[in-house]
Amino acid sequence: MNAAISISKLKKTYPRRWASPPFEALKGISLVIEAGETFGFVGPNGAGKSTTIKILTGVMSPSAGTASLFGVDVSDPESRRGLGYVPENPSLPDYLTPLEILSMGLELHRRKPAGARAHCMKWLERFGLAEVANKVVRGFSKGMAQRTALAHAMAVEPRLLILDEPLSGLDPIGRREVVDILSEYRQQGGTIFLTSHVLHDVERLADRFGLIHKGELRAVRTPGELVGEDERVLVRSAGAAAVLDGMLAEPGGRWVIEVSRTSLWETLRALESAGHSLIEIKPTLSLETAFLNVVKGS
Repeated sequence: MNAAISISKLKKTYPRRWASPPFEALKGISLVIEAGETFGFVGPNGAGKSTTIKILTGVMSPSAGTASLFGVDVSDPESRRGLGYVPENPSLPDYLTPLEILSMGLELHRRKPAGARAHCMKWLERFGLAEVANKVVRGFSKGMAQRTALAHAMAVEPRLLILDEPLSGLDPIGRREVVDILSEYRQQGGTIFLTSHVLHDVERLADRFGLIHKGELRAVRTPGELVGEDERVLVRSAGAAAVLDGMLAEPGGRWVIEVSRTSLWETLRALESAGHSLIEIKPTLSLETAFLNVVKGS
């Protein structure tokens, strides 16, 4: 089976005016994402995330290298059959209603589910838009417009979702609902390629992370590999008083300390001897930490 996304030595260079040298947005990145995988593409503003997505979706052509979706080069419109795409700032026809937008999406993707109207209404309801299904989107809030774009992407029953900041403009409840819907899609075998600055939500969804900075793919890791690279762990316990230097007090008689992996057992023995009860042990490395390490060049 062909990979869902295959990128090889992809480059994108933007010319500049006057004597300024060309700007390299992508510097030869290579990446393979298998069908059924959820991949989080993480990096600071200007790192090359949106440029990569624009190439994958056929909005622009690369300067060098290749990219394909399910084995079909992205220069071929056929590669986008079965693709659900939500850009960072969806531009919806503001004279249409959410129901009309979803219905139009089915036509464009040549999808003909039984009971097309009911099918569209099901997705509008999932995204909390049933009550405004027949209202024009002009005047919608950023969050409502984002929900409409996401419902449009899901209604076409995509085999691949490409999402550029899909949680932008959503309140905490909306983010949780969208993450739950994407988790369900993932469990059903769908493939997701997403960027987000809400790193906690990316951690919840992604099977692997790609950390990109200044047009270079600096690292591709699974959550387990990220954790395995860390040499420090956080220990939280409950007890009457601090036992070790560096312990910080928390409400409710709890204490927390960060220690190296090599001193973990010694720390646990000291806590046990002092009558502390162990609450949790967890690695201190998170996606946010890895992200900052890449940005700082470590």
